[in-house]
Amino acid sequence: MSLSIVHSRAQIGVDAPAVTVEVHLANGLPSLTMVGLPEAAVKESKDRVRSAIINSGLQFPARRITLNLAPADLPKDGGRFDLAIALGILSASVQVPCLTLDEVECLGELALSGAVRPVRGVLPAALAARKAGRALVVPRANAEEACLASGLKVFAVDHLLEAVAHFNGHTPVEPYVSDGLIHAAKPYPDLNEVQGQMAAKRALLIAAAGAHNLLFSGPPGTGKTLLASRLPGLLPPLSECEALEVAAIQSVASGVPLTHWPQRPFRQPHHSASGPALVGGNSKPQPGEITLAHHGVLFLDELPEFDRKVLEVLREPLESGYIVIARAKDRVRFPARFQLVAAMNPCPCGYLGEPSGKCSCTPDMVQRYRNKLSGPLLDRIDLHLTVAREATALNPLVKPGEDSASAAAVVAEARERQQKRQRCANAFLDLPALKRHCQLSTADEKWLESACERLTLSLRSAHRLLKVARTLADLEQVDAIKREHLAEALQYRPATP
Repeated sequence: MSLSIVHSRAQIGVDAPAVTVEVHLANGLPSLTMVGLPEAAVKESKDRVRSAIINSGLQFPARRITLNLAPADLPKDGGRFDLAIALGILSASVQVPCLTLDEVECLGELALSGAVRPVRGVLPAALAARKAGRALVVPRANAEEACLASGLKVFAVDHLLEAVAHFNGHTPVEPYVSDGLIHAAKPYPDLNEVQGQMAAKRALLIAAAGAHNLLFSGPPGTGKTLLASRLPGLLPPLSECEALEVAAIQSVASGVPLTHWPQRPFRQPHHSASGPALVGGNSKPQPGEITLAHHGVLFLDELPEFDRKVLEVLREPLESGYIVIARAKDRVRFPARFQLVAAMNPCPCGYLGEPSGKCSCTPDMVQRYRNKLSGPLLDRIDLHLTVAREATALNPLVKPGEDSASAAAVVAEARERQQKRQRCANAFLDLPALKRHCQLSTADEKWLESACERLTLSLRSAHRLLKVARTLADLEQVDAIKREHLAEALQYRPATP
């Protein structure tokens, strides 16, 4: 009677909970029974593991084998446990020493030949293994990704025999040494390619400096989409912690081995996107566009063309920075701290208010079009700006300071002040921090209260107005919020009808 234990990791959202693979060999008719809530893909691993062991020239025990994937109440899916199961069977049959498996965790799918294939979600597993104080055995294709968890000992293998020789001490595998991911950043479009629109560029600068949500409204061809695509180039580079979070999401979502250090994401879903595509879902919860835009920009062009029910789901993550997806068997929490930039036309035809008089929409059509966006959703957008049509110049002159590099330098200084003061961007201030860092003089406070009353602004709108004013003060490198900051911030708030 033999028992062996091998450590591995499941994948639940962007988390990697521990899974213990227990293998018990007993006398009786040869069989292999798997317990512990395995999904279909895990059950199929029995045949893959058997063939991999035999085709590697190793002995598959002709005994009654019981496999338990603990904890039993944790759903398990995919072929990521194949390597751990194979090593557990070999350890229980005394072909691999049990003690050598105590301090490692194993991930990898096995081919019938015994080759070890890459799996998804290696980076979350690597971070969890580092926290648990164990080394990690992974397919060689995943080794570079696993090494992003600095300080973790990673062993990269190509074949089951290579892992067996390592644990037997015959041919030890040296810890994988990373060459480092390429830090060459893909260049973003430059701000100086956008002609004119100084007011819109100012709003874009404010949005970048404080991580504020932004809505552009205007007729077609005024540069709304061009402006939105320039925002990532104004944002500061990802910190190491942020980059690891982004890389972990990419690891779970795509399964493509990382070759470049992550940049700030820029996601632009089509307006026909469904709810699960935008916020995540399906029978086995997968990250949606808002999670793929974590620590980056989510651009929704033609905002009123999105399904209203889909847009309403954005309200929770815009406030909390995460989304919880509940299914019959799973309840998964995905990070979703994104910066929303949206664009829309003023009416269905797009030409309302144009001097040309092209607009053919009736007042009822315009009202129905605008009613597609709920008040609570618009309330969560800090900056509202109308982008008007300007005179066309085929060879516009670019003024100094209008390029992305100059704007990014200004944004970096403002963000540095915010990090020193409150350890987060102004848009993410909670109510206690807002009261501490956005104090006004008595006269300015009364002025703001009067303005909010005249414009019938909600309390949430007033708080967001204060955050924008705080950003305007940071752009000027001053500590106190002044009346002119409040007045400019007020221009970006639409009056409640």
